[in-house]
Amino acid sequence: MKAPAFAYAKPRELAEVFDLLERHGQGARILAGGQSLMPSLNMRLSSPALLVDISGLASLRSVRLDQDMVRIGALATHAQIERSEEIRKHVPLLAEAVKHVAHPAIRNRGTLGGSLALADPAAEYPACALALDAVIIIEGRQGQRQVRADRFFKGLFETELRAGELVTAMEVRAQLKDERSAFLELTRRHGDYAIVGLAAFKGAAKRFAFLNVGPTPVLAKKAAAAATLADAVSLLKEDLSPAADLYNSPATKLHLAGVLLERAWTRLST
Repeated sequence: MKAPAFAYAKPRELAEVFDLLERHGQGARILAGGQSLMPSLNMRLSSPALLVDISGLASLRSVRLDQDMVRIGALATHAQIERSEEIRKHVPLLAEAVKHVAHPAIRNRGTLGGSLALADPAAEYPACALALDAVIIIEGRQGQRQVRADRFFKGLFETELRAGELVTAMEVRAQLKDERSAFLELTRRHGDYAIVGLAAFKGAAKRFAFLNVGPTPVLAKKAAAAATLADAVSLLKEDLSPAADLYNSPATKLHLAGVLLERAWTRLST
């Protein structure tokens, strides 16, 4: 199929983006890397009147360390994150997770901001943001807002973003030497969506963020507070209520979540 007809604009400043979003309202859609939007257009699942291409906003591409915070621009591509020395050194969870994102062709075009804004519960970045207690930077005509990841993801493909706003960056505290992280997922084939995935972080406390077990990434709070691995695995059934998919029952997904928890617990303990 072919995409429906639409108008196209490529602004060079954020102010122009906000002008276009305000003028066209619900008829406008943001285009960043286009790896999710373009297929939905081609399948006629989306039919915007205007695509606002923000890929020309160079200021949203940077990855930088500022004191103890790493700020990742919304237009940083998966490939850029994969190659970044700052990410590898200071946000190793993200560096590990990005290797699981689809395939190289997708990683060359897809962006951090696009993934966060789409809020696909089977995607890697939302779970990482939750595990890292990241702050999502949102901007609009009324100014900038900072929203923690646990408040940003509201439901299935639903976020805290309001009309006329877009994600411009994500901020994450740099990992300390005595902190640990791990990213794991199980797929039928490499590059497929995960059956179940886990972003795990251990600092003053543990944070286990599971992906593809609910309408949003899910923090397993009771498992994270457990004193032993056996207790943590047992408590998962109270933290997670995964739905069945085409190939896996809820029981299977819960069992696989326990497998990943065991692996992550071991890695965080070394």
